[in-house]
Amino acid sequence: MKLLSVISLAAALLPALACAQWQWIDKDGHKVYSDRSPPADIPARKILRQPGGKAPPVPAEAEAAADVAAPAADAAAKATAQAARTAANVPKISGKDKALEEKKKQSEDAAEAKKKADDDKIAQTKAENCERAKRALQTMTSGVRIRAANANGEREFLSDEQRAAETKRLQGITEDCKS
Repeated sequence: MKLLSVISLAAALLPALACAQWQWIDKDGHKVYSDRSPPADIPARKILRQPGGKAPPVPAEAEAAADVAAPAADAAAKATAQAARTAANVPKISGKDKALEEKKKQSEDAAEAKKKADDDKIAQTKAENCERAKRALQTMTSGVRIRAANANGEREFLSDEQRAAETKRLQGITEDCKS
């Protein structure tokens, strides 16, 4: 039971620890936790924690020079140190991810190839259907008696009206083939 309460407490605190990556002491002496870097006016020695571990060590002579210098020079040195630290921590963004662009191009090429294959298959099926319709129309107009199965499965010859209706239907199909 005790182990379960310790584990649940640790699990409850875990998200709070993951959110605050930066920790520093502000001008008033209060600890500040944030997911963003501290302002430029915070000296490096007051940064307690940053993403990936503790703050980078600042050379002692730089700290000593910053403490001894005039207030204007002190502010300039602090701003320069902060800018250098921020520049080192910020990843350089080129604006394009080459791997992502390559995957996107491959995906577009694959989609285009699939569409072309589908269009070719549809065109081939249409050509085959047109050929069948032309042969059936030729048979209908040849004058040969044609037998077909009725609803009961019995074979009977087509009447003149049935033959005319079938001929008209086949002519419509072959007209669509021309376009």
